[in-house]
Amino acid sequence: MIRIDILIFAENSILLKQDLHIHTTYSSFDGAVVSEQTIKMVAFAKHAEIVGISDHFEMFMPHRWDEYCNEVRKYGFKLGTEVNGHGSVDKAIEYDFDYYVYHCWGQKPEDYIGYEKLNSKGKPVIIAHPYATDTDLRKIPDGGIVELNNRYIWHYDWKKFLLPFVGKFRWVFSSDAHQPNWLNHVICRRVGEELGIKESILF
Repeated sequence: MIRIDILIFAENSILLKQDLHIHTTYSSFDGAVVSEQTIKMVAFAKHAEIVGISDHFEMFMPHRWDEYCNEVRKYGFKLGTEVNGHGSVDKAIEYDFDYYVYHCWGQKPEDYIGYEKLNSKGKPVIIAHPYATDTDLRKIPDGGIVELNNRYIWHYDWKKFLLPFVGKFRWVFSSDAHQPNWLNHVICRRVGEELGIKESILF
């Protein structure tokens, strides 16, 4: 006999509001991505109300664009990509992505120019794990979108790095999942609570 309280728990299990930084096997040269991390598996997981797939632009474009676009859309996901700095920006803006996850590397002025170019498309541009890329958050305009990211945040003094900017940006929580068991916001959500950050829903 199935217990009613277990059924109630299953029906009311809490989904994440959104998760827009997820990698799949389309990130074909990323050694952290495992073979079961497919778009189909992410769809099966149903871990978030709003899901975006953001595979590494440099690893699947342009030769797999049609395949990637069709599969992401097939499951009703948002179509994103992670762009590794200014070198890929001009190519990335040629394609109809819903949003970008972007690396601003440290003191490279060209990466901040690349950020402005992506912003000119009128699509959300999420500054990826700024503590891991040593992004100079003083150079990101007020109201920009910055992520708290499960994967890297515990490696850094996040309080010292992020606290001065809490009121400056819109913030999103991201799993940066490369494997099925990474599809959560456990660490970055706790960091958000500690900093008093509220999640911004982009779609």
